[in-house]
Amino acid sequence: MKKVQVITDSTADLSPYLVEKLGIRVVPIYVRFGNKLYRDGVDITPEQFFTMLSSFKSHPATSQPNPEDFTKIYREYCDNNEGIVSIHVSSRLSGTCNSANMAKKTLESHCIIEVIDSKFNSAGLGLIVIAAARLAKAGAGLKEVVNEVHRAINEVRMFGMFETLKYLALSGRVNKTISSVSQLIHVMPLLTFRNGEVVRTGLVRTVSRGMERIYDYVSENVPLSELIIVHSCVEKEADELKTKLSRLISPKTISIVHLGSSLGVHGGPGVLLIAARKASVL
Repeated sequence: MKKVQVITDSTADLSPYLVEKLGIRVVPIYVRFGNKLYRDGVDITPEQFFTMLSSFKSHPATSQPNPEDFTKIYREYCDNNEGIVSIHVSSRLSGTCNSANMAKKTLESHCIIEVIDSKFNSAGLGLIVIAAARLAKAGAGLKEVVNEVHRAINEVRMFGMFETLKYLALSGRVNKTISSVSQLIHVMPLLTFRNGEVVRTGLVRTVSRGMERIYDYVSENVPLSELIIVHSCVEKEADELKTKLSRLISPKTISIVHLGSSLGVHGGPGVLLIAARKASVL
């Protein structure tokens, strides 16, 4: 029996366990340190990335997979599957969807490929991909999986904090003067997603206050069906946050993952955020 194949990119920050369990195919983005190029999650792990980030003289850069990367992977599934659902990082943050669409055009006569802009990155994208892959693994058809993806996009929320603006400044995403001032007066930005873009929604002065704001955000959005905590090099705080959030939702529905290089290049160490899917109301 032919099934739907779910494909995403490595910005989804999915655990290797879930990727294997649900049969998800992950297309790696590229990370460049100096003259050396790495495939995210293949040649470099999140832990290795953050070690290099703190010690490398120049700031790294990331780039989307090229159309040939997608074409090669799509071809692997064209003959043996009902169709492909390819779900990717927000098109307002990356050209990944464009690369996927270019590859789709070269294979339109060979197989059905649905390329979908998730409007998220990191675990927000991850939750959407997980929802699609679970349904595909259960034997759902292409239309049903695509409908589930769009349903999940409408139900996913993201919120969190960056401990520093330093890496956003190095990436050219904020003014270096603003970054310097924020470090001087010890303020940390709170961020969320709106219409496919990362937007600032407030400032806090301490990590503990940031965690309180995350808790408040989750409490305002319950009931939730699933929640992922994403962190970069702050495992203790992530565990503490999980304990706090377990007062609001079952700990069985909460998982913790390490932030990958896609958002890590902008956030650096000290990122703590949540991605959650609101429970469907019948």
